[in-house]
Amino acid sequence: MKYYYSFIFISFFLFISVNIYCQKLEISGTVFEDFNNNKVQDYGEKGVPNVVVSDQHNTTITDENGDFKLQSNHDFPYIFISQPSGYWGKFYTLKSSEVNFPIQKTKIQKYFKFIHASDTHIDSLNLSRMGRFRKLSDSIGVDFIIISGDLIRDALRVNEATARNYYEMYLNEIEKFKIPVYSGMGNHEIFGIERDKSMISKNHPLYGKNMYRYFLGPNYYSFNYGGIHFIAIDAVNYQDLYYYGGVDSVQLNWLEGDLKYVPLNIPIVTFNHIPFVSQGFSFMGFDNDIFFGPQLLLQDGHLEHRHIVYNFNEVQKIIGNRPFPLALSGHYHAAQESVIINSNTKFAQTSAITRPDKSVYNGFSIRSGFTLYEVKDGKVVSSEFISLNFFN
Repeated sequence: MKYYYSFIFISFFLFISVNIYCQKLEISGTVFEDFNNNKVQDYGEKGVPNVVVSDQHNTTITDENGDFKLQSNHDFPYIFISQPSGYWGKFYTLKSSEVNFPIQKTKIQKYFKFIHASDTHIDSLNLSRMGRFRKLSDSIGVDFIIISGDLIRDALRVNEATARNYYEMYLNEIEKFKIPVYSGMGNHEIFGIERDKSMISKNHPLYGKNMYRYFLGPNYYSFNYGGIHFIAIDAVNYQDLYYYGGVDSVQLNWLEGDLKYVPLNIPIVTFNHIPFVSQGFSFMGFDNDIFFGPQLLLQDGHLEHRHIVYNFNEVQKIIGNRPFPLALSGHYHAAQESVIINSNTKFAQTSAITRPDKSVYNGFSIRSGFTLYEVKDGKVVSSEFISLNFFN
């Protein structure tokens, strides 16, 4: 495994240091049904049409033969697909002039269950909690798991060796799951930006979000399952030493391109770490913390709460009048739901997997755990909070 990481790091470092992917690159390839799972398109293995392909900036779609061409000129190292309903396979790879995506056919699910978890904060003390989480998910029998950020203990304010160790722990844990795990970017995945504590240079090749990309691929993407279009949104940005909730213009441009190929009647479910809406944060004051920094930061000429996505209205405009039943997030370490008047969207934060099992915050009792969702015929029909250690 270490040799594999070394190879990927060398390739990734070349992209970062030489900046080769900022040059215009025409990428061509095929998305195909890989019957024998040998990663090669053999005779009789047909291409998959109408699959969206992206470089996190530009988007295109495969033709009737599963072929595509994409003009890429942006500074992200990956090209990826929006996994189509009824298929499974690795959805991203490093950019090159020719890339192929072998995917395997699965049953299209009209009824399915998935788990929304968050804030695993992997370190040695949380490994047993991940084991408990894994056993519970196996016993429930879900189809996939979403983990909406703060995957690791911390990369903000530690050295490279410590941050890499946490990331490797997280990868090792999710590889033990028997079902797909879709990870999202949290503020604790941003490497080194609290430079007064991490002593990391801005010029470090893994600085900022590059460490996440190195270990986990694109920091935003989408996939389709059972008649729903799921979108992993990176709702964490940073300026100088501090992170804040926001979606940058490049990602907004990608989101518009991604949804261009999604029929208007397909429901959208988003998942991100810092929430779009959260009544819990209304209980917080605005005092500056000496260690963690200010609660308010200046964005677009206005002071904004940095633990809420300040420009959610721009995301809303792009989603438009599409069905948008569910917006998932974490960050607050407590399960809570919000509905805005005249909106059909439920804004649902789940609790944290990390310790402790129980706590009290602002007078509210909080339990560690996750949320189970049921979907039938493209509609979210139920949700249930499940405590990680319900015997305590």
